[in-house]
Formats: sequence, structure tokens, C-alpha cells
Amino acid sequence: MTEEEIREAKPKRARKTTTRKSKKETEAESKETAEAPEPEKKPRARRAPRKSTEKKAEAQPAVTEEPKAAAAEPSVVAPAPAPVEEGHLAAAPLVTLKYRKGRSAYSHMGSFRKKAYRDALGKTEWERLIRWRKEETITPVEHPTRLDRARALGYKSKQGVILVRIKVRRGGLRKRKISKGRRARRKGILKITMNKNIQRIAEERVQRHYPNMEVLNSYAVGQDGMHKWFEVILVDPYNPSVLSDKNLNWLSDPAHSGRAHRGLTSAGKRGRGLRWKGKGAEKVRPSIRAHDRKGK
Repeated sequence: MTEEEIREAKPKRARKTTTRKSKKETEAESKETAEAPEPEKKPRARRAPRKSTEKKAEAQPAVTEEPKAAAAEPSVVAPAPAPVEEGHLAAAPLVTLKYRKGRSAYSHMGSFRKKAYRDALGKTEWERLIRWRKEETITPVEHPTRLDRARALGYKSKQGVILVRIKVRRGGLRKRKISKGRRARRKGILKITMNKNIQRIAEERVQRHYPNMEVLNSYAVGQDGMHKWFEVILVDPYNPSVLSDKNLNWLSDPAHSGRAHRGLTSAGKRGRGLRWKGKGAEKVRPSIRAHDRKGK
């Protein structure tokens, strides 16, 4: 089929025919609509007011349902707290520690002394100091306050090994007021400090109090504005359990007698400057007195 035959075969669309009105016809229609009377509007019927729900509630009698009895639950009675005797500490708050692989239990105990956990044990230490102030200057102790530090310094819970807590003053020397006359500048009372640290003084006082035992080491446990407290580890060098211990039997040698007075403890060596070697520590060895006390 050719293109002309295809066009003729398609159905043709019917065109819309619109007749236009003349101006006269449109003017006549507009006049008729203007002269026609408007239809009357009927008034809208008003709705009846709704009845309030309060009146309905008054009209109907109130019906109260009895509450159903709940299933009987087993009563759990909390145990009464144990009475706290005078002088005993209150329970310390629970503190979560960050566990790190490879750290021992003593390492976690030592972390409580750090600044991050000081607030958790602040009240406990405060209560300890209140009790310690009422005690004697030198008091035997059953268990170490800082177990991690005690074990690091050689403490063992066995016969022949004891712990003693001692209270020592803080600050410089306490010298008596002189009776002879002189200037205040020449009195030599204030601003006088010993060449020993306070921890060494504490160890020497404990050594004098227990002459049949040897001071192994000591560590600090607390302080306030006027005093410091130390726990001193004492060993009986001739106790059978100590003589059979390879880590402690060296104290039975007479060469180690009077360790605290000769500055052979850990605190004594620190006070003598033996923690340093090389440049700056030339006048420390063999002793401070050998170099006319120039090593400090």
C-alpha cells in the first residue's frame, strides 16, 4: 500500500463546530438574567444544644467495682545491717577497676593510692586517722593496711614476722626553749631540720622499742596536719620459721644487726643518697662522713 492509501484508510476525527453568538443576543440574555427575581433564601434550622456529660453522670447511679485481690507475692525481708562497733570502719564504697591483662592483684591494690581513686577511699582514710589519733604512739598491727606495699618490702604472714604502726611528728626539730639570754636570731630553735628523713626516725624508734627484733622495712600509711603514720615490718632473726625461710634467714647473721640505726633499710639508703650513681653522687660513697658530709 502506498502512503496515500494508508492516509485514506485512517479514520478521520470529527471536528467540533461552535457557533458564535452575536452582540445583540448576548446583551439580551444579560438583561433577562438581571430582571429575573432572586430566589428566597430559607432560614437555616438551628441544632439542639448537646446535653452535658455531667448531667448524664448524675442521672445514672454510680457503680463501683471492687478491686480484684492481687496474687499473693512472697514477702522478702531484707537482712538487718550488722551493728558497727566503735572504732571499726564503715563499709568502703565499691569501685570498679579497669582490668589489664598481665597485672597482678597487688598491682590493682596499689592503684587505689592513685589520684583517680582517692575520692573513693577518702572517707575511709579519714575515719582511720580519727581512730589512730586515740591509739598509743607504737601499736602492734595484725594485718597490713597496704598489703601490696608490705609484700613488696618482704612481709610474710608467718611466725616471727610482725607489723607495728608508729606515729611521728611532722616538720622540723622540736627543740627546747633556752633559758639564757640572747637574740632570737641566735637561739637556734626555729628552721632547724635533721639530716634524717622522718621515716628513718620512725624505724629507729621502733628498733629501740623491740630490741630483740630487726627492722626489715617500712612504708607510709597516712598523715594529717601534725603527724605521719608508718607501718614497720619486724623480724625475729632466731625464730625457727624464719631460720628455715631462705628469703629471711639472712637476718640471723650478726652483720645485719641494728639495720635501722646504720641506715641499711630501704628508707635509710634513700636518705643517704645511695639511690644515685655517677655524676653528682661522688661524695656519697663509701659514706657521707667519709667525705666530711659533703654528699648531701
